[in-house]
Amino acid sequence: MAENDERPVFYDIMSDIGKHTLDNLETPKTVSIVPSMIAGSSGASPVLVPAGEVPAYVPSSTEASLKTPDDFISDPRIQEQYGLLQALGVFQYLDRLKRELDTYKSLFADVLTMFHHTSIDAMLDTAVSQLSTRTLLSFVVFLWKPFQNKNEIRIRGYEGHKPTNIGLAIESLTLFEVFFQQHPEPLTYRDLLKQMGYNTATHALQEMEPELIIPILGPHGFYGLILVGPKLQGERFHPEELTFIRELMFFVSLAVQNHLHYDHSLQDVKTCLYNYGFFMTRLEEEISRVRRNEHVSSILVIDVDFFKSFNDTYGHIAGDRVLEHIAFLIKGGIRLEDVPSRFGGEEFTVLLPDTNTESAWHVAERLRIAISQLQVPWEIPLPTVTISLGIFTFDNQTDLMATEILNRADKALYASKRRGRNCTTIWEPGLEAGLYR
Repeated sequence: MAENDERPVFYDIMSDIGKHTLDNLETPKTVSIVPSMIAGSSGASPVLVPAGEVPAYVPSSTEASLKTPDDFISDPRIQEQYGLLQALGVFQYLDRLKRELDTYKSLFADVLTMFHHTSIDAMLDTAVSQLSTRTLLSFVVFLWKPFQNKNEIRIRGYEGHKPTNIGLAIESLTLFEVFFQQHPEPLTYRDLLKQMGYNTATHALQEMEPELIIPILGPHGFYGLILVGPKLQGERFHPEELTFIRELMFFVSLAVQNHLHYDHSLQDVKTCLYNYGFFMTRLEEEISRVRRNEHVSSILVIDVDFFKSFNDTYGHIAGDRVLEHIAFLIKGGIRLEDVPSRFGGEEFTVLLPDTNTESAWHVAERLRIAISQLQVPWEIPLPTVTISLGIFTFDNQTDLMATEILNRADKALYASKRRGRNCTTIWEPGLEAGLYR
């Protein structure tokens, strides 16, 4: 161990020596720290010896590091100085360091597990589970903004370390964002009230009255809040507990930020669906999986009918709002494992793993009917819109590239347009010939 690494521990020991009166010891002794000057050693190895004496042999730092704890305790020199070391609290100090080291080992093991999860909910479940091994909290609530440019808030709460619906009426994090960008430190609810004052933001937390409020801050600003409730037994937090909570939540903040950044790199900003690049990557992966496992999968290509005329009449902002609502219906009308994307403009695609043609047809028709009934709130009444859809199904016998598979679904979509729009067409051999008659 290098000299700089050893100094803090031994400086603490020397400080303790100065605080103690040694007159009560049976054999009063003063001690000094004698660094070894063995050539070739990486640094000095301080050893406690009686003042004025030089040990016949001082082990190098390398040799000392090879000793087991039992060897260290059984060392005659330690036994000779045992009473003094115990009186100075050296062993208690080392025990505390060992407990802290064990805590950090456990913390980093769980943090590693947390960062391997692919969803924020799973990350938070792991974090709260880790908390439950240290202290019993009445509640923990995570609030975060999935998109920096929107007011949408996601909330995930836990009571007794189990996920639960938290009745937290909060519509905006804007006031918290302004405050914590100026005061980026965790604080209690009482301190928050003193510094922030009573307003709509603090009023939303009044009923819960969390014990600790931790901001989620990162390179792109404010992401959200972590609310930590009081202990179930009503006891005060020990300093070690508060330190552990803050350090764990620091890693939770990093995990949430990293996941959001990753999601943003894959998503279309306007609709929050996946973007073209991610969809094509997943399609290529699905083609490979289907060929290996003899599965059947399908894709949908969707286009909004007469959308250019809609934009020309009602404006692009109204058109964007319609696209957002259509995307919301698409995402809500498919499974979690399906892959919806905004392919460009008013065109959408959906990858349906393990879905045959008949099942894909039912999905397509369900979406078509839901969107035809969509009412979008706006300054003036907006007309309903319709969509046209194309379906292509592929299996292990389909010897086509991803772009070719997509092209066939697109041909089926074009057939729906030719048929009068607001309908679904399944690609089949001979379809393309019929398109050009």
